[in-house]
Amino acid sequence: MNTVAKLGVYVGGLAVAFGAAFGIGAAADPVTSSGRPTHGGPARAGDSGTDGRGMPGADLGQSTTAVALPGLAVSQDGYSLMPDTNTLPAGEHVRFRFTVTGPDGAPVQKYTTTHTRDLHLIVVRRDLTGFQHVHPVRDAAGIWTASLQLASGGTYRAFADFTPAARKTGLTLGADISVAGMFTPVPLPAAATTTTTTGGYDVALAGTPAAGHESTLTFTVSRAGSQITDLEPYLGAFGHLVSLRAGDLAYLHTHPAQEAAAGQRGGPTVRFTTEFPTAGTYRLFLDFRAGGAVHTAPFTVVAPAPGAVATTGGAADGPADGPAGGHGH
Repeated sequence: MNTVAKLGVYVGGLAVAFGAAFGIGAAADPVTSSGRPTHGGPARAGDSGTDGRGMPGADLGQSTTAVALPGLAVSQDGYSLMPDTNTLPAGEHVRFRFTVTGPDGAPVQKYTTTHTRDLHLIVVRRDLTGFQHVHPVRDAAGIWTASLQLASGGTYRAFADFTPAARKTGLTLGADISVAGMFTPVPLPAAATTTTTTGGYDVALAGTPAAGHESTLTFTVSRAGSQITDLEPYLGAFGHLVSLRAGDLAYLHTHPAQEAAAGQRGGPTVRFTTEFPTAGTYRLFLDFRAGGAVHTAPFTVVAPAPGAVATTGGAADGPADGPAGGHGH
């Protein structure tokens, strides 16, 4: 066989080998044409499949439809969250400015009030520390300004939760903010206990989280060993709950079972319904008002697949108030 013929046989053999390898790889780890969809915009680094530090996230058993959840994208249905800057210094009372633009590209000027506010801003570091729920102020040009407590460096996720007046349903858009300074990642507390302490109040969590259907979560607030009955209204209810999925920080909407008007008092329980979209680990942040102040009680829960046993846990890293439980009310 001459040299040209030998070369042709060699190249043909390589093509067959690579073709077989590709087929085996595709069967073992298929990639769909839809990829990992987001809310009307391209995927952002760290939005899915990582723990916010470039490391693989928990295996959440996600399907391509399950990842299409609030907070994973900066844009949806023509609406976009536009930070004035994506880098901020660490410190107290750091000013964060942003705009929400509509399908016409202009700042949204009209909102439907939800939970007594036009817009809720949730900020948390990607290791799920430094949580804060603040209510920024909007100027005549449609620019929102918030004061944030950024105690340490790292990548933070900012969630804008709002309902434009032109829509019947709400939106939650998310954007990453890089904060200068030393970054020391904090491990997520295990779902080991069902009670946490914040601002002198003990909060107990009861319920059975499960993936794929609604779960009822009940929080009971006590002080000095006695259940309290003087919870104060907060955002039109006796509590507000934010749930974030570990790994990609998908934002879950939760709804209080009871509304509250000014002057009413409640407790000792606050009940919510939520649906965990996939089996996996979630971090819950309960905000409640008592003694004239807003407190945050964090919990870690594991939502198993249907038929498995759920796990819940409180904070393993100390009280929630302070930098990890900040408010801007």
